[in-house]
Amino acid sequence: MNKQASISGLILAGGRGSRMGHVDKGLQPFRGKTMAAHVLERLAPQVASVAINANQNLATYAELGVPVWPDDLAGFAGPLAGLETGMRRCQTTYLLTAPCDSPFVPADLAARLLAALEEQDADLAFAATREAGQRVQPHPVFCLVKANLLPILSSYLLDGGRRMDGWYKDLKAVEVLFEDADAFRNINTLDELRSLDSGAAPRLRDVTSCLSAYDPDALPVRDAQRIIREFVQPVRAVEQVALRAALGRVLARDIVSPIDVPAHDNSAMDGYALRGADIPADGVARLAVIGTVYAGRPTELVPGPGECVRIMTGGVMPAGCDSVVPQELLLEDGEREIVLKAGTIRAGDNRRFAGEDLKAGSPALSAGKIVRPADLGLIASLGIAEVPVQRRLRVAFFSTGDELRSIGQALDEGSVYDSNRYTIYGMLQRLGCDIVDMGIVRDDPAALEEALRSACENADAIVTSGGVSVGAADYTKQIMARLGDVTFWKIGMRPGRPLAFGRIHSNGHNAFLFGLPGNPVAVMVSFYFFAREALLRMMGAEAPLPLLRARSQGAIRKKPGRTEYQRGILTHGDDGAPQVRITGSQGSGILRSMSEANCMVVLHDEQGSVAAGEMVDVLMFEGLI
Repeated sequence: MNKQASISGLILAGGRGSRMGHVDKGLQPFRGKTMAAHVLERLAPQVASVAINANQNLATYAELGVPVWPDDLAGFAGPLAGLETGMRRCQTTYLLTAPCDSPFVPADLAARLLAALEEQDADLAFAATREAGQRVQPHPVFCLVKANLLPILSSYLLDGGRRMDGWYKDLKAVEVLFEDADAFRNINTLDELRSLDSGAAPRLRDVTSCLSAYDPDALPVRDAQRIIREFVQPVRAVEQVALRAALGRVLARDIVSPIDVPAHDNSAMDGYALRGADIPADGVARLAVIGTVYAGRPTELVPGPGECVRIMTGGVMPAGCDSVVPQELLLEDGEREIVLKAGTIRAGDNRRFAGEDLKAGSPALSAGKIVRPADLGLIASLGIAEVPVQRRLRVAFFSTGDELRSIGQALDEGSVYDSNRYTIYGMLQRLGCDIVDMGIVRDDPAALEEALRSACENADAIVTSGGVSVGAADYTKQIMARLGDVTFWKIGMRPGRPLAFGRIHSNGHNAFLFGLPGNPVAVMVSFYFFAREALLRMMGAEAPLPLLRARSQGAIRKKPGRTEYQRGILTHGDDGAPQVRITGSQGSGILRSMSEANCMVVLHDEQGSVAAGEMVDVLMFEGLI
């Protein structure tokens, strides 16, 4: 006998959720799905069936596709009340329980508990782990129990007993020792949930230590990009939004088609549906027309041998028909008869099969995809009204410098208008972030620390411009180092050599920090080639920079050993192939050249000078998020 068939599973979710802000623990989002969904996913393969014990939000739990049973005992009496409810409804020999706030349930929980129970002829078995100091910690809520012990449990509850480990004192119970203590941990608070949701955060020095020749004063572009990619962690909180509101958002889970698309075999064009056997091998065939099929109006017509049906594009194929001949290919096209010449079509032509586009149960769109207009249409075609998306990334940004003035202020001697905040705003807006504009921060240690702390406590990421170059005041490094895990780099690139990167902390909050240079063009280059991918990764999206190849119209001077980004204008030559020319002076403060350009020519670290006619990599600005 299949031992799995002798066990039913029960997820205990009957609490008030008081430790989670009065929200059911099991319904809290965790790593892309609810905690109860994680437990269900791990428990279901181990048992014959699974149910959920819950006392509130029953309809929401039911969306997981399993039975939901509230306590038979009133008053939120604890996990034993849920166990009693499950034992009353259990249709198998054994019942296995697991709490809804333990998303790391071991894959061999049922098998090991059952083996121990049978080996020792016990009444129930429960998990235990060895804690620090070698003390054994029992976990009686992870329990496999004989369902016929219900009268003993009910009697214990009737007498006012509530302890999970108290009802079986007169029964034979066996502890089963598991090595992985984390597999049985309960997530009891929102802070604990948030800390685990992002996974174990790596330390920056651990990531940089993986580079064989790490030198913060001479770091190649690809090494800096790799460090950022490995250090940054996704923000995994999920929201359910209406379909139209999903535009530009990142899918948190796969969109699985609930239906076949198309739902029926149908015609790919206007013409006549017929049986493949009636297609002539030579000469011609005359077929009687017995009716017409329109899209959206299925027919009960069943053509026999020598018969056909006029059909419109999208019309459901009549029973017995497997081919469609376009009306323009017929020798004769009449209301009562058509004449079809041999070789016009083959059997099966112009017929679209049910599920040809998407099969029911297959993924239509993958998690991590940024939803575009075509995706909205695809999701709508599946009849799905709400979409699970990653919550919007919250990004705070500010500029630093006593010389900066905001628009509307008078320019005194030596001052300039702050353009970087507007450039950064535009780039963040294109990414779909929630934006916190913190204005201009003075060159003052107290002001900078206050701004960084405020940004950290109100955002997932921080983008600054200015204050990271060699000439910047030492207090910038000191403050950032005091607030967290931050490094300052001199990157082998032009423009945009200085960059600060890391993670800072303040009052229990943390945020990733991108300290960009102050020169206007360098800000854009640094954002596109370092911050952009990292922010998208935090959003749960994978969107590498879309480089294309183009022919250089002129020579470009460059020395090997650093990456250069030249502003360019891409057009198409007489042969239709893409060609690019640089915009002229490439100084990092010439923002006008960035506005005139429609692309950026990327000259990689190992490249030397480019001759006219050579192929180069190009990053187009249009459509870049």
